[in-house]
Amino acid sequence: METIKELLNSILNIEFIQAIISNPREKDGVLKIKVRPIEKKDGLYFQCESFTKTQAFHENLKAKEAVKCLSEYMEKFRQMQVFTKTMDYTVLVSKKGKVTIQKKALKGCVREAELSHNRNKKYILKEGTSIPFLQDLGVMTKDGKIIHSRFDKFRQINRFLEFIEDILPKLPKDKELTILDFGCGKSYLTFAMYYYLRILKKYDIRIIGLDLKKDVIEHCNELSRKYGYEKLEFLVGDIADYEGVSEVDMVVTLHACDTATDFALAKAVAWGAKVILSVPCCQHELNGQMNKRHGHDVLAPILDYGLLKERFAALMTDGLRAKYLERSGYETQVLEFIDMEHTPKNILLRAVKTGQEKQGSSKEIEACKEFLGIHPMLGVLLDKGTEK
Repeated sequence: METIKELLNSILNIEFIQAIISNPREKDGVLKIKVRPIEKKDGLYFQCESFTKTQAFHENLKAKEAVKCLSEYMEKFRQMQVFTKTMDYTVLVSKKGKVTIQKKALKGCVREAELSHNRNKKYILKEGTSIPFLQDLGVMTKDGKIIHSRFDKFRQINRFLEFIEDILPKLPKDKELTILDFGCGKSYLTFAMYYYLRILKKYDIRIIGLDLKKDVIEHCNELSRKYGYEKLEFLVGDIADYEGVSEVDMVVTLHACDTATDFALAKAVAWGAKVILSVPCCQHELNGQMNKRHGHDVLAPILDYGLLKERFAALMTDGLRAKYLERSGYETQVLEFIDMEHTPKNILLRAVKTGQEKQGSSKEIEACKEFLGIHPMLGVLLDKGTEK
């Protein structure tokens, strides 16, 4: 692997554009790694984004650290494609560990790297394009420039649209699609969904935003009428009680507090929603249920400390939600919604209906419940729905 190290040492510099590591020797861990350069205040970094079947992780590394990290990855992978400003490289590793490096010089052109940490060029909603709802929501100026203090929100909106873009093939384009957004709040993302799906992608969609705050709903409806968004409406209502539709194609629930997320997920499953996108919030329920008696003191290092117990309970809540969705016939991913430095609410559950229960999910749920002595609300709601 020394030849790979030598190559990485020679290319991880300002000339570097991108690398893609693929074809893992084992299929039960990291399946692909993407690497790109980013310019930060203290210099050039290389962002390594690794993908498993259900998750994506990224870390920013200096050149020396990146060489070490990628060299170790290549011990478990068979292929790496590398692109620099003037060269293409293909690195192949045989079953016996023999390394072959093929290189090709670009003729007549020089690539340019996008070093911005925010990757403006790749945003679905482009800076410089006048988008009325972003202006009224205080994110963009009239000439299409992003207001500096609202750039995190602009980035979050685009990241959310990327999650939708990935699942577009799962949504039929030959009929009207019904999308419900529970706990829509000020509706940055609701307006973004409508603009992206209806205006940019030409899907026939109807979106209903639901929230308990009457003044916020009134304002959102005013904006919807102002833009001529005929199939975007906002209603005052509670997630648990909403019965306004009988069939839904996609359910979105962002930052619905505590068990309100569970009610939204249970509704989505009952409707047979093809896609579910959920960013949970304030997961208090299991924190009050867990104790050492049921954990046989094994979890004392976590359960004895309030802060750690709270975080563990939140992660366990979302993990079990993902498992319950798998049990209900959904292929479920736990994804990073936005960097931890911007908000602690950075987990997004994305579930796509397959109609097939994931093998082993029921047993895993029951074993976890028994060990911790817990009864998650989503399980209670789904079991009640099954009994009907």
